[in-house]
Amino acid sequence: MTRPLVVLDVVGLTPALLDHMPRLAALARAGSRAPLGTVLPAVTCSAQATFLTGAPPAEHGIVGNGWYFRGVGDVLLWRQHNALVGGEKIWDAARRARPGYTVANVCWWYAMGADTDFTVTPRPIYHADGRKDPDCYTRPPALHDELVSRYGPFPLFQYWGPTASIASSRWIAAAARHIMRTERPDLTLVYLPHLDYDLQRHGPDSPQARAAAGELDAEIGPLLDAARERDAIVVVLSEYGITPVSRHVDINRALRRAGLLDVYTQAGMEYLDPWVSRAFAVADHQVAHVYVRRPEDTERAREVVAGLPGVAEVLDEEGKKRHGLDHERAGELVAVAEPDAWFTYYYWLDDARAPDWAATVDIHRKPGYDPAELFFDPEDTFAKARAAAALVRKKAGLRYRMNVVPLDPSCVRGSHGRLPADERHQPVLLCSEPDALGGEEVAATGVKAFLLGLQGLADADAAV
Repeated sequence: MTRPLVVLDVVGLTPALLDHMPRLAALARAGSRAPLGTVLPAVTCSAQATFLTGAPPAEHGIVGNGWYFRGVGDVLLWRQHNALVGGEKIWDAARRARPGYTVANVCWWYAMGADTDFTVTPRPIYHADGRKDPDCYTRPPALHDELVSRYGPFPLFQYWGPTASIASSRWIAAAARHIMRTERPDLTLVYLPHLDYDLQRHGPDSPQARAAAGELDAEIGPLLDAARERDAIVVVLSEYGITPVSRHVDINRALRRAGLLDVYTQAGMEYLDPWVSRAFAVADHQVAHVYVRRPEDTERAREVVAGLPGVAEVLDEEGKKRHGLDHERAGELVAVAEPDAWFTYYYWLDDARAPDWAATVDIHRKPGYDPAELFFDPEDTFAKARAAAALVRKKAGLRYRMNVVPLDPSCVRGSHGRLPADERHQPVLLCSEPDALGGEEVAATGVKAFLLGLQGLADADAAV
């Protein structure tokens, strides 16, 4: 009989933070641990897709948390359909060897449409009048009311944004425990995002980061207890480590000043025009995909980006191949930041011309990742008061705009995406089984085979 396996994705976990997490540290001492290699870009969607398929981005196609969808002419981040992920998933390999093998996915990405037995993923309700209410998608559908009746609505506004907090990871952990006890899946995948917040807000070496580690460890403890009740094997992994940053790179503004990026204007607001721009970047933490429309502009775009302070290297076709990133979804060029720098998505040259969603939490309309969404604008004395007033309007069923996010990115203190240069900020792999890990680094592409091996299913993966 296969022992159950519980995999906790503790985002941002590193050896340095493990010292402040007594329950996880105890698991590592009683079990085994090893450094975990990651992929470029070291971001959630790319890393998770690699863990679950055993393939690099060049094969599974998840080249970032989003990219330019050339076929529709739009930049789209945080898509949810599992069909975007190429390659065989871990559950398909397991079911070849063990028909009837069951899987629960609790908030790992690309959950929609995945062939898992139990699924929980954030899914807001978008009302016809523009209001957005927190909620989640579940499979089977009855699981939704079961979880909401026990733990309340999914805390979407504590999952991301200026009010992001331990509440979201607490809800996820509770949902995972409930599914483990009632459905008893063979594999339970649990995504715990809490370390992402204060490590980006304050930096990985801050007192706030250490406090966040302690908070999350307290929520992980009951999960470990629930796993022990089932005699489950526990694996803890991290997608990346967050490193201290002190400067940002306005890559799109540089491309615009060079005459390569175009915008169009509506109601006095400027919008990125990807259809006609000769070159523009999709910024994703410390990596940016640069899409170049015509081959004759590639060298000029490379010169502009490579000359920016804070840019470590610009990968061409050979460089992308070297890093396993040579997929058709990737940019013609890929920029990698210096260790203390990260890329903004900003393309306007005057804040008065920024779109009205720029100062809001809007992960779908912004053509790049925006860590400033974790902050209330420190220059706006009334930001929190206006947020409270907007919340009142929302509860009254009125339209509202939560424009409280700063357009000055200098408040960001932590980032990730490039390959780690310091082992203190490298991801870590823990296992409850004493002899499972020998201390040597495990590559991200080796995680799938490692997990299958723990349940005696390694031969199923090797046969592919």
